[in-house]
Amino acid sequence: MFAITSMYAGAAALMFVYLTLGVSRQRIRHKVSIGDGNNRAVLVAIRAQGNFVEYVPIGLILMAAVESRGAPELAVHALGAMLIGGRLMHAIGFTRRPQILILRQAGIVLNLVMLLAAGLGLLAHAIV
Repeated sequence: MFAITSMYAGAAALMFVYLTLGVSRQRIRHKVSIGDGNNRAVLVAIRAQGNFVEYVPIGLILMAAVESRGAPELAVHALGAMLIGGRLMHAIGFTRRPQILILRQAGIVLNLVMLLAAGLGLLAHAIV
């Protein structure tokens, strides 16, 4: 049950740990315990992690719902690839100095397409 979604959830967990360690590294390096200490590097690390947290849970929930409705495996993998690929692209583009804006933009577009496709697919399946 949820074999495909579980695989992408595992990948997401590893990415989350990596982003969280990035926040910890910046906090230690810049001696910031709470908040961002008005330090841009700490703020960027916090927001990279925050952006991940804002998109991944709903993406995984939608994937699980799509998988539970019996969608073709290829469709579920496509959603997972868009979610994880988009988050990876966004994180890389966002955290580099200078930012790689095209990666950041492509990442968010990929995530929005994933959310839109899964959401519309679930609604269409529920209506029909």
